Amino acid sequence: MDRVIQKKKWNSKRILTIAIAVGIVALIAGSYYYTSGNSKLNVDTERITISTVTKGPFKEYIPVNGIVLPLTTIYLDAQEGGRVEEKFVEDGAIMKKGQPIMRLSNTDLALSLVTQETQVYNLLTQMQIARNAAEQNTVTRLNQMTDVDNLLKEAKRVYDLNKVLYAQKAIGLQEFRQSENNYNYQLEKKRLAQQILRQDSVSTKQSLEQAKQLFEGSRNALDLTRKKVGDLVVRAPIDGQLTSMDAEIGQNKRQGERLGQIDVLNGFKVRVDIDEHYISRVFIGLMGDFSFANKSYKLKITKVYTQVTAGRFQVDMQFEGAVPQGIRRGQTLQIGLALSDETQAVLIPKGGFYQQTGGNWIFKVSEDGTKAYRVDIQLNRQNPDFYEVVQGLKPGEKVVTSSYENYEKMQELVLKKN
Repeated sequence: MDRVIQKKKWNSKRILTIAIAVGIVALIAGSYYYTSGNSKLNVDTERITISTVTKGPFKEYIPVNGIVLPLTTIYLDAQEGGRVEEKFVEDGAIMKKGQPIMRLSNTDLALSLVTQETQVYNLLTQMQIARNAAEQNTVTRLNQMTDVDNLLKEAKRVYDLNKVLYAQKAIGLQEFRQSENNYNYQLEKKRLAQQILRQDSVSTKQSLEQAKQLFEGSRNALDLTRKKVGDLVVRAPIDGQLTSMDAEIGQNKRQGERLGQIDVLNGFKVRVDIDEHYISRVFIGLMGDFSFANKSYKLKITKVYTQVTAGRFQVDMQFEGAVPQGIRRGQTLQIGLALSDETQAVLIPKGGFYQQTGGNWIFKVSEDGTKAYRVDIQLNRQNPDFYEVVQGLKPGEKVVTSSYENYEKMQELVLKKN
């Protein structure tokens, strides 16, 4: 007798099909879960940095490096080009004003000095000859004037006498007219002699003045040439220390070439390089501080150089108050340059989260510390230690400040401890 065999509902083929379908659905669901707005990620708390939001004093400052320089530096440039013949001191020497440093030689300048001296002596000789000639001419004119005066007096005496005799009919008209004409002639001759004397005097004075001016001009040129020759001996313009000396015996130096510098030993300043990003916010009077030998010191900007080179500009800072003992020229200082006054602000420590968020959001830790969720924030100023929070966080709250590189797309972090 045949037996009826019941067909199984859950055979292995059907079970396998259902399992595959369930796996696909689970995979889709998991993918959606991790890519949707409510995505979560388990994070070990030992691999992240959790910081507390605080409220306290905040001062915006930037770290900069400065080099210690003398307060006053006088540069030594070659006033005249020449060959270095002799060095009287070495680099680092303490100098007194006027003390010789080195001697240069210049044959062209020496030849020019000889030529100028010869020209001045020739002009002086010519001027003396012209003065002697003018004096002799004046003496001659004065002698002529004396003769004219004498002739005029004699002609006037004869004329006056003949006038009386003619009135008494003692002489004739012819003789009287002759004496009258002679008197008028001598009178006109004196007038002409006086005019010539005056003209000679003016002409002589002008000639002598021109000669004198020519001589003075040549003498001034000679003095200038002598000064140039004197400048071949380089001297200290002020008391101080000779530094950066760049000259060796036998070396040729061009006019205007730097030979060294004199550092005035009356104090120090600090030359600071600053990124051009801050050029509009840096001005005279801003303060900075630095530590030296476990003590804090203050500096103030006294000069701003607005020229930008390689993306940076420079400022000069001077010490406010005490100057560190033992500080030396050329020493590098790490300075915190304050860009604002100290104020009270909500603060979070700086961290790697900023690179992924741009300061627009952060992971805030829940009160029970089991998770951290994404919140929008707004940051304002910063310094090397803190960001200033203006919106989104309150003092006492905790946030994740380490890098978000591996979970920047997550909305929530599940915090777990090992």
